[in-house]
Amino acid sequence: MIFRKRKINHEIDPGKLPEHIGIILDGNGRWATKRGLPRSAGHSAGADTLKKIVTECNNMGIKYITVYAFSTENWSRPKEEVDFLMNLLLNYLRNAEKTLAGENVVIRAIGSRTELSEEIRQQILKTEAFTANNTGIVMNIALNYGGREEIVHAVKNICTDITDGKLNPEEIDEKLFSEYLYTVGQPDIDLLIRTSGEQRLSNFLLWQNSYAEMWFTRKLWPDFTVHDLHNAIIDYQNRGRRFGGIQK
Repeated sequence: MIFRKRKINHEIDPGKLPEHIGIILDGNGRWATKRGLPRSAGHSAGADTLKKIVTECNNMGIKYITVYAFSTENWSRPKEEVDFLMNLLLNYLRNAEKTLAGENVVIRAIGSRTELSEEIRQQILKTEAFTANNTGIVMNIALNYGGREEIVHAVKNICTDITDGKLNPEEIDEKLFSEYLYTVGQPDIDLLIRTSGEQRLSNFLLWQNSYAEMWFTRKLWPDFTVHDLHNAIIDYQNRGRRFGGIQK
């Protein structure tokens, strides 16, 4: 999507902001390769971009943002790259206590923690506790996350509660099922942004993206700017969201 340069802030309706934005941070490796740099340099640059975008979302009054940091499928990447990503995520969580927390951000990690190192699991708990009482945007970091795994995880917990007599199968509906997801208590995705030109969900928040407005850009994630974020929100605000109904 191509937009002319304009005074973005005057075109955004503060009364129609998406409540929950999801972002698939795609293109870090390609950004580095294009510059003759190791892929790790792209991931580092992507982390810097993430801080800018989360800070802007918080300043605008967006309530929730979920970013796809590491999928359950990413373990198949070369070990050297996976190790670097794990260290980058660990340092990001450590620094987030000082940087993003200073922006009044609530930080949460969603996904399976079983495969993560003990050091990362402990840092997640520490960062979540440190930011729990903040009152700004809630930032979900999807770490070792897969949409199908999340749904299977929810089904298993529902089955356990039925077996334990805590739940009657007749009580199960969409609202109750949502309470077993990693994003319990949060609204579904309103606006999904994906960078790098790819146009697929890649197993990201399959349940929560049911009626999301999707916005794609060919820009690689490290090149994504606050201006691009504004453009995505403006486009979102100009769409008619019908949720299966008829536009009035």
